[in-house]
Order: sequence, then C-alpha cells, then structure tokens
Amino acid sequence: MKVAVMGAGAVGCYYGAMLARAGHEVVLVGRPSHVEAVKAQGLRLETQAFDAHVRMAASTEAGAVQGADLVLFCVKSTDTESAAAQIAPHLAPDALVLTLQNGVDNDARVRSVLSNDVAAAVVYVATEMAGPGHVRHHGRGELVIAPSRRSEEVARHLEAAGVPTQISGNVRGSLWAKLILNCAYNALSAVTQLPYGVLVKGTGVTDVIRDVVAECLAVAKAEGVDVVGDTGAAIRGIAQTMPSQYSSTAQDLARGKLSEIDHLNGLVVRRGEALGVPTPANRVLFVMVKLLEGKQQAR
Repeated sequence: MKVAVMGAGAVGCYYGAMLARAGHEVVLVGRPSHVEAVKAQGLRLETQAFDAHVRMAASTEAGAVQGADLVLFCVKSTDTESAAAQIAPHLAPDALVLTLQNGVDNDARVRSVLSNDVAAAVVYVATEMAGPGHVRHHGRGELVIAPSRRSEEVARHLEAAGVPTQISGNVRGSLWAKLILNCAYNALSAVTQLPYGVLVKGTGVTDVIRDVVAECLAVAKAEGVDVVGDTGAAIRGIAQTMPSQYSSTAQDLARGKLSEIDHLNGLVVRRGEALGVPTPANRVLFVMVKLLEGKQQAR
C-alpha cells in the first residue's frame, strides 16, 4: 500500500514506521522540525524489541497524501475538520481514511467534510515523541477498526506489519471504552505530571478514578452506547501495562500546548448536561486542565 500519515505525531509515526518496516510506501505529514529530521536520517523508532532508523518520505504539505490507498488520520481532535478540509482536494477516490484519534466522534466529523470512506479506529498504544524524528514506544500497539470496503485488506497488512488488528461492528462501544480510560487517567496525569504507575499510588486517586468512571458509564448508558469489555479490569490494567507512560494530555501541557481535554472529560460533561446526568468529578478534572492551559497561554 501507499500510506500517508496526516498529523505525524507519536501515534501516527509509530504505525507509519511499522508499515514502512513491512515494505509499504509511507509518507509522514507533520511539523517542519520533525519532517527535516525524518528526511535527514529516517524516523528513529525506539521500542523494547528494537531501536532502528526507518526510512520514510516526509512533508509539511497536506498534498503529500495524494495517491495514498490509506490515510492514517492522527491530528488532534481540535483540528479534525480543518485537517480534513486540507487533504480533501488531494485524496484518491478509493482511499480509506482511518481516524486514529482520541474522542468518540472524530470519524463523523471527518465524514462531514470528506466523501471518502472513513473508518474509526480505537488505538491502544503507549508512545511519546522523544525529539524531532524520534518516537519512543512504551508498550502495546493494537488497533480495533470499523468495517469498511477496505478494512479487511488494511487489517491484513497491519497484522503482517506486526500490528494486532481487529475489525469490530461495535467500534462506538470500543471508542467509549477508550474514552473512559482517557477520562480516568489523562487529566490526573496532566495535573500532577506523573506516569500512570506512580499516579495510582497516590492517596485517594483510585477513589477519584472510580467516581470518574461511574459518571462516564452513566453518560454512555444514557447515550445508548454498549461499552465494550470489563471497564474495571481495563482501568486497573493501564497502570500495570503502561506504568511509565504519561498521558497525552500531560505531554501536551509539559510542552505548553493546548490539549484535547474538551474532547475527553469535557465531552462527558457536555453530554451529561444534555442528558441530565451529573458529572461533578469529570467537571473538576476538566476545569483544572483548562486552568493550567490558560495559565500557560497567558505567559
């Protein structure tokens, strides 16, 4: 396949590099410093199993998606519509756009802009940008993707590239399961700047997480969503399987960037208000992150 990664941060670069290592033609679309590093020496992918420089094309221009069979759409949720509009003129008619983003409504938002097939993906991977052209992988890496005309073909290629991939008819339930994990951990990790394994040992933290999760499940039930899996076990497992991982929200705040909190705890608060479901724990975490963002932006 020819693959384009739109929004080549830690997540997109990880999956792009795995596909490139398997022989696919991959182009990363990202920020100038990152693109320059990849052009100069390839992408450094540092994992527990290997540490390698993976040669790929890279560009700062959305037009680089031209001719791609698969677009891994990895921009921040706040940039969904604008990024979709940027790639729209350049997409091949039969290209599949796979949304690898936090939140539960990005595929619908992309679909409102593009006429291409769009499929949501649920991402379970711990990665971080360790510098321009350098991605560090801490663990996991599986994907759950929605059915589409090309999903089976894409899943086969991903599996062959070492990415465990499942096609599910209830991706909405999986997206909500992932949203609940993010709501439980992201803001707490961001406010404290602690990794998950240390975070959960804090006084009262498990009680706060329990309250956040209960609210999320109540909102999901009111939405008519069938949340996938054992939420309690998944919540406990995150700290065990990703003990050194800082949340994406924590990484954003550490770099002075705006986070996706509006599409995580903020979404739960908004949907709770619309459906008459109280969400006080989520509201507190949402407000705390917004205050920290405002403090940084005011500097």
